[in-house]
Amino acid sequence: MVKENRPESRETALLAAVDRLLDWLADICLWLAGALLVLLIAIFGWLVYGRYVLNDTPTWVEQASLLIVVYVTFLGAAVGIRRNAHLSIDFIREAMPPLPRAVLRLVSDLAMIAFGCFMAWQGWHLVMTNLRRKIPLIGLTESWRAAPLVICGVLMVLFAAAALYRRWRAPAADSGTD
Repeated sequence: MVKENRPESRETALLAAVDRLLDWLADICLWLAGALLVLLIAIFGWLVYGRYVLNDTPTWVEQASLLIVVYVTFLGAAVGIRRNAHLSIDFIREAMPPLPRAVLRLVSDLAMIAFGCFMAWQGWHLVMTNLRRKIPLIGLTESWRAAPLVICGVLMVLFAAAALYRRWRAPAADSGTD
């Protein structure tokens, strides 16, 4: 028996490949955020050791930890979009009939896309504006603090657009969970 090579099956295969790619991106973000958390714990351990054992407080720890926290937060926020793990109050929407519920989901996805675009665009302006300003004590430019805005914004757009497309493609298959 020969399998038909219909456009539907090709589209389904393409969508599955895109979903796998986006899941892989989300997994990479989680692994990176986890590694940064381990690094954060290690540098705070060094801070305690330096302060109480060596009697020489490493001053760079505060700036480095602030930078790490920004990356962990924004990577986690992007993954929350992909995995539908953000805190939301959806009991009102879920109590509505199917059509208003679908419209509210559409508005939510479009708002996430718009917010992600705005965040990436403005983050890019911050990156470019701060290329010469140094973060005190660690020698990196301030652009490193703004880069997570761009990364998270782009990922939010990708993840929200995929969710929007999935809902548009198969509205009847939408389970009602968001």
